[in-house]
Amino acid sequence: MSTRTVPATAWISWIALALMTTSSVASLRPSPTMAVYGLAAVFLYIVPAIVFLLPTSLVSAELASGWSGGVYNWVALGISKPMGFLAVWCQFAMTIFYYPSLLGYVASTLAYVFDPSLADSGWWTAAVIVVTYWSGVWISSRGTKGVAGLAGGGLVIGTLIPGALLVVLGLVFLGQGNPSAAPMSAGDLLPAWAGLASLVLIVNNFLSYSGMEMNAVHVSSLRKPGKEFPRAMFVAMGLVLLIFILPALAISWVVPADQLSLTAGVMQAFDAVFANFGIQWLTPLIGIMLVLASLGGMLTWLAGPSKGLLLISRQEGYLPPFLQRLNKQGVQQNILVVQGAITTLIALLYAFIPDVSSAYWIFSVITTQVYLIMYLLMFVAAVRLRRKFPDHPRGYRAPMLVGLCGVGFCASLAALLVGFVPPSQFGSGNPWVYLGIVAGGALGLGLLVPFLFHRLRKPSWRLPEQSETSPS
Repeated sequence: MSTRTVPATAWISWIALALMTTSSVASLRPSPTMAVYGLAAVFLYIVPAIVFLLPTSLVSAELASGWSGGVYNWVALGISKPMGFLAVWCQFAMTIFYYPSLLGYVASTLAYVFDPSLADSGWWTAAVIVVTYWSGVWISSRGTKGVAGLAGGGLVIGTLIPGALLVVLGLVFLGQGNPSAAPMSAGDLLPAWAGLASLVLIVNNFLSYSGMEMNAVHVSSLRKPGKEFPRAMFVAMGLVLLIFILPALAISWVVPADQLSLTAGVMQAFDAVFANFGIQWLTPLIGIMLVLASLGGMLTWLAGPSKGLLLISRQEGYLPPFLQRLNKQGVQQNILVVQGAITTLIALLYAFIPDVSSAYWIFSVITTQVYLIMYLLMFVAAVRLRRKFPDHPRGYRAPMLVGLCGVGFCASLAALLVGFVPPSQFGSGNPWVYLGIVAGGALGLGLLVPFLFHRLRKPSWRLPEQSETSPS
């Protein structure tokens, strides 16, 4: 079936698509993670953009313009239905660890509104995660409308305005003759090599760029997708790189690397810069802006992945009926509650891990590991679909698809394997404890749990007559 049956009123411009993509991918949250590298952050952002962001964008565009149903349908048709379930499960399961890491950032940011010393408190972080997440579940379970508007304004409220202010004041800070906290010579553009562990932080950048496959669904709404989609993606990639790189550099100018918290680094930088200009009273205001943007994004994402898992499970019987039940508002409340119980247990780990930054990083790695499994399946499915259905109508055909998939697959696999190596910042800890937590979280949640669901499923678990839509 042709994908070009789009009403005239449904066309969107490539500029609008570029901005939509930027708003869904770019954030200030990973900036302190890369600020510890100083000028080398430029290199460490551009490399994954080339080997991961670009292949993901173009490959998912072809898949979305040829087949509806998202990643489940792509992988199910390209490989098999069980692999399709694994892909959509990983897309959902990554949120189980994504929310604790996101809300850990929210907790540290919110601490600067009340008491900055709380940013290093595990109990404060755990409490904020639990209260905020369950509040989000309550709001989502009631089918509340309007949260999309809050998330839509997040790019301006919580990213562009604070990011631009941080960069401008950072430049003024340097212009006043203050020395940069990080070396800024040309020789510092490449990261210092101190063994494999010194490069582990780059894994977090893959998650920073993830989610492009979701924006690819809009490719069929472009008038000339063959020309306009690559143009939109290159513009979005440029904007995303600017949003990621410039604030990270600004932080490295002001805050020494050994004083940088991976969760509170953004607020540290704002606090230090504002103190230099005698406007520290702005710090709580910026904290509120960052928190509101993050919460808006959380509410928007809270029900999305679980909804996709629900629809697939009802059609194929992958989840027990208890997890497929809807409340009166038609929301998959039981899935959200079970997810919330796991999130609560993870949040408590913040209270028992002395270094909050360590906990934040571990959960970020697990999130990336699980999501990368989905990308590995997507790249394999794309090659197989091109070979199995070469004449299937596509609104957009990615150039050198096999090469793009090869680069993206190898980059994703390398990032997944590197994630099991403790980063140099945590060299004093027990590496086997780190390996156990990451491997248990990533492989257990990403592979073992969906295998058990698939192995134990029963014919009675299929509830297709209750599905609202079909993923095919």
